[in-house]
Amino acid sequence: MAEAVETSALDDVLVITLNRPEVRNAIDSAMSLGVLSALAQLDGDDDLRVGVLTGAGGTFCAGMDLKAFASDGMPTKIDDVFRKGCTKPLVAAIEGVAVGGGLEMALIADLLVAASDARLGSTEVKFGLFPGGGALLRLPRHLPQSLVAELAFTGRLLSAQDAFEHGLVVRLSEPGDALETALELAAAIARNAPLGVAAVKQLLRLVPGRTEEELWIEQRRLVDAVFHSEDAQEGAQAFAEKRPPEWQGR
Repeated sequence: MAEAVETSALDDVLVITLNRPEVRNAIDSAMSLGVLSALAQLDGDDDLRVGVLTGAGGTFCAGMDLKAFASDGMPTKIDDVFRKGCTKPLVAAIEGVAVGGGLEMALIADLLVAASDARLGSTEVKFGLFPGGGALLRLPRHLPQSLVAELAFTGRLLSAQDAFEHGLVVRLSEPGDALETALELAAAIARNAPLGVAAVKQLLRLVPGRTEEELWIEQRRLVDAVFHSEDAQEGAQAFAEKRPPEWQGR
């Protein structure tokens, strides 16, 4: 029997594939635990720099498996998936739909890439639920509050083009090419110094709910760590010698 989540390493990028195409990659306990394991693999392997989260069968994720929910309740540890994510950069590659919990799965990523014909939305109210996995907390960082409210109240789907124009999606691809586009983006990230990239993610995660003064304090802590690292010296030396840097992550 196929695993609900599969992983494959392409050089320093880990591809994480939601693999229940027969139900449009709907989330059950096996998938929830599989994603947690894959994210731990990404964070725990020093040879991996970036993750790409995608779905099998031409669909990213159709949300929670309602049949499994009706019989077994919430997917095991799904809150840990939505809340914790991972410490390394993660790119979501969206084909088909990312709706309900599927959109919230995509929102654990730092960057969203979508095929031009993909659709995204919070459809939970159509099924007696509400977006309880982070969509209402994270979408307002990218979309107008009124639009978030409309989508969540009505369950209307947002086109990939509209999501791109609002800044929720960072790159559009031709249908079928979202993974390839996401891998190109991941490779561009992976070429950079890992300590600097990690500092970017840490600081961006702290921005919501913090004052500017608090953020300057956090930024100073990161500056002290990164600007005095071996990689900082290597970056300057490589620039002076006109050669590619060799990052050590320290």
